[in-house]
Amino acid sequence: MRRSVRTAGVLTGLVLTLGGIAAAAPTAPADIPACTQTAAQAGTETTDAVTAACRRGVVGDLQGCVTGLTEAGVPGGAATGACRLAAHEPR
Repeated sequence: MRRSVRTAGVLTGLVLTLGGIAAAAPTAPADIPACTQTAAQAGTETTDAVTAACRRGVVGDLQGCVTGLTEAGVPGGAATGACRLAAHEPR
């Protein structure tokens, strides 16, 4: 009986340790270059405004990103695609 209690304690400690490591792991970086490249492929120069809009996409503000890109001259469909890329892990 004692052995099973000890084993359960060790397993619990292991799970908590591994869970803590997973929680402390850095999140995947977002892909600002893919966002700015998509905007450039749509015919828009990569300006500070384009980069700032892509940063909004990184933090999950899709509408703010799209609005910023369209104001910078990126067509609507390309702006939406670029902002979706901003939130993904680089490849």
